[in-house]
Amino acid sequence: MTKKAIIITSIGIVIGAVAGYFYYYFVGCASGTCAITSKPLNSTLYGSFTGGLLFNMFVKDNKK
Repeated sequence: MTKKAIIITSIGIVIGAVAGYFYYYFVGCASGTCAITSKPLNSTLYGSFTGGLLFNMFVKDNKK
């Protein structure tokens, strides 16, 4: 991976983590039975994973 690819993926992880926490905070799960949104850690980790995957799609491969 190039330095640019690592930076783009890291930005996606950070944005996804923030979005995951905001989703927990504003939407969440009142009953506590939801697997992802019942705890802030689960929601933040899921958001960071999804954000990293999403932003990694924008990394171009160098073909030599």
